[in-house]
Amino acid sequence: MQLSLLARGLGAIEGGADPDVTSLTADSRKVQSGALFAALPGTKVDGTAFVADAEAKGAAALLCAEGASIASSLPLVRSADPRHALAVMAARFYGAQPECLVAVTGTAGKTSIATFTRQIWEKSGYAAASIGTTGVVAPNRTIDGTLTTPDPIELAELLSSLAADGVTHAAMEASSHGLDQRRLDGVRLGAAAFTNLGHDHLDYHPDAESYFQAKMRLFTALLPTGGAAVVNADDAWSGRAIEVATGASARVMTVGRKGDFLKLKRLEHERSRQIAEIEAEGRIHRIVLPLAGSFQMANALVAAGLAIATGVPVADALAALEGLKGASGRLELAGTTTAGVPVFVDYAHKPEALENVVSSVRPFTTGRIVVVFGCGGDRDRAKRPMMGEIATRLADVVIVTDDNPRSEDPAKIRAAIMAAAPGAREVADRRLAIREAIAGSRAGDTVIIAGKGHETGQKIGEVTHPFSDHAEVRAAIAELHG
Repeated sequence: MQLSLLARGLGAIEGGADPDVTSLTADSRKVQSGALFAALPGTKVDGTAFVADAEAKGAAALLCAEGASIASSLPLVRSADPRHALAVMAARFYGAQPECLVAVTGTAGKTSIATFTRQIWEKSGYAAASIGTTGVVAPNRTIDGTLTTPDPIELAELLSSLAADGVTHAAMEASSHGLDQRRLDGVRLGAAAFTNLGHDHLDYHPDAESYFQAKMRLFTALLPTGGAAVVNADDAWSGRAIEVATGASARVMTVGRKGDFLKLKRLEHERSRQIAEIEAEGRIHRIVLPLAGSFQMANALVAAGLAIATGVPVADALAALEGLKGASGRLELAGTTTAGVPVFVDYAHKPEALENVVSSVRPFTTGRIVVVFGCGGDRDRAKRPMMGEIATRLADVVIVTDDNPRSEDPAKIRAAIMAAAPGAREVADRRLAIREAIAGSRAGDTVIIAGKGHETGQKIGEVTHPFSDHAEVRAAIAELHG
């Protein structure tokens, strides 16, 4: 694609040439002949330091910030917001996207909502995909993921390939990092959703307000005027989100107990399912959701709202909830002991998520709730004592163990949790902690292994060691029962 077409309206072009750009990258190591190299400012390194390397490898053009100092003979696009420009360029370069795209933001529930929305669309006969933390699930492929929101070039290429495969509907997660870093700015959305806001990522955002505003870019910068904004009405930040979406001229659709569009009138909990009465369009719909936890009902209602906003009839969307399958590692039953003790694996790695998952199993637990969890290294440290307090307040038995310590001293991470977790037991080895929790359980108990969910590795230092909570649960139960 010619540089002038690629950069139209995105910034001033310096240099007289108008080369044909054959690829895009923000990584100088991936530059090939004909590439546009985006020299983006970063928190640790500045892409302008690698311009000479990119030019030597055959780059055809450069993208940089307006005030960047660059010595190069290559055609140069200067943009007031180069990250936004790169996302739009990537969308133009790769072209096609699924005709119906939705995105969901919030602290917890994004993976489940994207997964549920895909399943509702599939039930309605659409070729649908979901994109997020657990990867990509589409009719003809499944790709394991590592980032909640892929980088803009990878995302544009992925959307184009999904469209080429015949996918017409796609639901994706929108993380605060992804929104703040403009990764979704090239995505052509039809609807968007907000779930909740809790304590998370305050190692990246300076405060909760900045965190919230980053998420609100989904409504203020990315959702077209008149697009549907589905909002979970039951969160402490819901009112603010509704105000922002309304101010952005979105078509606001609220769901939940306080919702106007899909109103949860009644909810009855059972061990592995919930029975709900939902009011929609003046009619009461009785729905049996085959998943445990009030938070899963909230997620299901947001997903139903997104599906309805994109053309699925109300009755069909709500009926589809009865066939939903949970996302991997989201209050997922990993095994049951011979004493009938269910052992759940959950991705809860932030305070509100841990509180939700422990509270969700209380209604059907006649004995004790046993929780095994830790906190990740090189991440928001303030949440460690918060999670320790929540675990010991809501659970009966708490074992504090290692999560993904990364470059931090695991003992110091555990100590920060234990300082606010009176009565908790500390077992550093996660494998041993899981075995102790299961071996010590008895009839009527519920065991929760929290923090890593779907992950299949444990990051210690620079090395990711193979580790699956699911596999460890199965092995522990097998060992316990011979």
